[in-house]
Amino acid sequence: MAGTGTDLNRLRELNSLSIVRALRGNPPSTVTELSARTGLSRPSADVMVKALVADGWATVVEPAANSVVGRPARRYQFRADAGHVLGIDVGGHKILAMLADLDGTVVHSTRVAVTPDADPASRLAAMDTVIANCLAETGFSGDDLWAITVGVTGPVDETGRTTLFTPLPGWTSVNPAEHLAACFDAPIRVENDCKLAAVAERWHGVAQDADDIVYLLAGIRTGAGLIIDGTLRRGYGGAAGEIGALRQVRWLGAPAHLQNCPGLPESVAPDDAAAWVFSAARDGDKAAKAAVRRYVRDLAVGAAALVLTLDPHVVVVGGGYSRSADIILEPLERELQRLCLRVPEIRASTLADEGVALGALRLALDEVDARLFTTSLPAPLAPPAG
Repeated sequence: MAGTGTDLNRLRELNSLSIVRALRGNPPSTVTELSARTGLSRPSADVMVKALVADGWATVVEPAANSVVGRPARRYQFRADAGHVLGIDVGGHKILAMLADLDGTVVHSTRVAVTPDADPASRLAAMDTVIANCLAETGFSGDDLWAITVGVTGPVDETGRTTLFTPLPGWTSVNPAEHLAACFDAPIRVENDCKLAAVAERWHGVAQDADDIVYLLAGIRTGAGLIIDGTLRRGYGGAAGEIGALRQVRWLGAPAHLQNCPGLPESVAPDDAAAWVFSAARDGDKAAKAAVRRYVRDLAVGAAALVLTLDPHVVVVGGGYSRSADIILEPLERELQRLCLRVPEIRASTLADEGVALGALRLALDEVDARLFTTSLPAPLAPPAG
């Protein structure tokens, strides 16, 4: 029986989506290459990609002058600048916003410092300022954003709020998604910062080769993010990985070993105490080396519990203290060897303080993929300028 018009339209739509997927993340491709990747016939691939060009989803890449003899085959490229996503890290000391195109290429980032004791209104105002500056400096508007993800401290429930606990003063009463929805029509997601940092490590960090990852936030605050079978694990109420809430795990008091190190000069601010201790330990200071050992032992208790439960491929140590991985990783591995049946690889993050914002970008891109590139393409776009 002949297919209905609806059936044919759906088939064309699916074929268009298959071409989009074949274009994304790949260098400029010929129709022949697209046909091979999608399984479509060459004539069908040719029709579909030309339609995507007409609708603004793809562009033609002209060959370089004198690049080949004869008439080169046309190449096509996904138009990554068709839309953009925003990733935001709302932390205790800073707010960082990153803007990326649909291929995940970061095109701009903006940050502002905030004080740990800032009230919710001040922190939200700072977040608004960072977003506004990021858009203004790139010439974009809110209409150019296709998805927004916000990273915050503390377990995030299904409403996007940190109702269980958070070190940010008054933040349990804040709904960041609702706040941003007043200004932006894009889908808005809020997620825990440790979980986003874990996502970033698998996307652009030191765990790109792993599907089972424990991310340890090692800093003034200790936390964890979990990726199992390539999937971020949130738990039923968003609190997966929050084993530091169990006092016996000893994460709550672990940083105090560094902050209360004997010999720490009174002139050193509390936020700089750990850096001083790590530096002194490198120089052989006995008290500093003992403080580092005590800190690592406490860090290892929670890490071992997660390793024994999940048996990950990789443990990534991130956070502010990861900058001193040269004196943390080796004793941490020794402690895990003492406590665990099998010790995974232990790696130090290289994403500095951008991991949360990068993970937020990745989840925003996943949102775009889920909404646009797995069901149907939206209306045609305006063709690129020029």
